[in-house]
Amino acid sequence: MQIRIAGLVPESFVDGDGIRFAIFMQGCRRNCEGCHNPETHALDGGRLVDTEEIISAIKKNPLLDGITLTGGEPLLQIDAAEEISRAAKNFGLSVWCYTGYTFEELPSDAAPLLENVDVLIDGEFVLSLRDLDLQFRGSRNQRIIDVKKTRKQNKIVLWSEIGG
Repeated sequence: MQIRIAGLVPESFVDGDGIRFAIFMQGCRRNCEGCHNPETHALDGGRLVDTEEIISAIKKNPLLDGITLTGGEPLLQIDAAEEISRAAKNFGLSVWCYTGYTFEELPSDAAPLLENVDVLIDGEFVLSLRDLDLQFRGSRNQRIIDVKKTRKQNKIVLWSEIGG
């Protein structure tokens, strides 16, 4: 399967907890004012790569704690995101995903992806709510959601670093 990416960061320390393989997926329709990654917005930008190439690179690094799907908007390429996240889970890695959707407005086709996602950072970036002191997100409206606990308890449960 092909995926359109803006770039890869094989060992990121800022895109989630621990050492993460960050996949910057190409394409976003939101165009949030002040976006940190505006170069990822063009739907036809970036470059096409095979998902197996990314999965192979993830598998080769024994130092990784997990992967992070970011962008752009990962849900615009949901099948590729699901394939990569499933492979990461099979390798024993955690999966974080950034999205401009709120958890409550996720499309129904996101369910297979959510099966593999441990932490979801949801919500659009809002420039007026920008806060440089926030951990792993850019504006105060965005939440860091523990997906497994949220699905089990049927209510939003925020991720916490301690016992996260």
